[in-house]
Amino acid sequence: MPLRPDSPVQETSPAGSNSPPALKAALWDMDGTLVDTEPYWVEAEIDLVRSHGGHWDTELATQLVGSALEDSAAVLQEAGVQLSIREIVDHLSNRVIDAVRREIPWRPGAPELLAELHGRGVRCVLVTMSEHALATEVVKALAEPYFEFLITGDQVLNGKPHPEPYLKAVERLRTSDSSLTVAHCVALEDSIPGVASAMAAGVATIAIPHFVALASAPGQTTWTTLAGKNYDDVAALLSVEARL
Repeated sequence: MPLRPDSPVQETSPAGSNSPPALKAALWDMDGTLVDTEPYWVEAEIDLVRSHGGHWDTELATQLVGSALEDSAAVLQEAGVQLSIREIVDHLSNRVIDAVRREIPWRPGAPELLAELHGRGVRCVLVTMSEHALATEVVKALAEPYFEFLITGDQVLNGKPHPEPYLKAVERLRTSDSSLTVAHCVALEDSIPGVASAMAAGVATIAIPHFVALASAPGQTTWTTLAGKNYDDVAALLSVEARL
């Protein structure tokens, strides 16, 4: 789902310029990237499906990692859950919210990198398919308000892997900085739908595989962990993108 050729957010460095775009924004996925909540989702799905007499397990659940909640709910209906899409989404979200309130399992290096990027003036945005209620529980547990705003699953018409979540984030960033484009942004993702969404939006993407394996793809940078990574590591990706 590529952008239109004339989309204003596709602008790059001026013609003839050898300088890579400056890193202006970091667009963060949440589940599996910032926090290790995927096991919470999997447990909630398994319990729900089995309570309705269906079969669900970890292997099946991995196929839904990173997907829009409504899409996941439709799959769970097919697995035997006799509830509406909205009821399934609410049930799963509430289960994960309860778990997060007991303990937030941060992914290695994620809070530290987030804090450094924010401290270096990089605008940070959370782009997640979880809904606003869960996202705010995670964000308020951070040491500081690092995220300028949140793009959540209940704020978009088309969830990941569609590019809308990332395009919406960039468009909102541009309201206060019209010079900012996708060329100034880096996305951090852990899932197949999430990586596909960011790359379809034209954003340089760091893939950090966790719960599911991620195949390599042109324009994608894969890191095994965020531990030990810093501003320079992230900013360097824009130099690579500028040469492609």
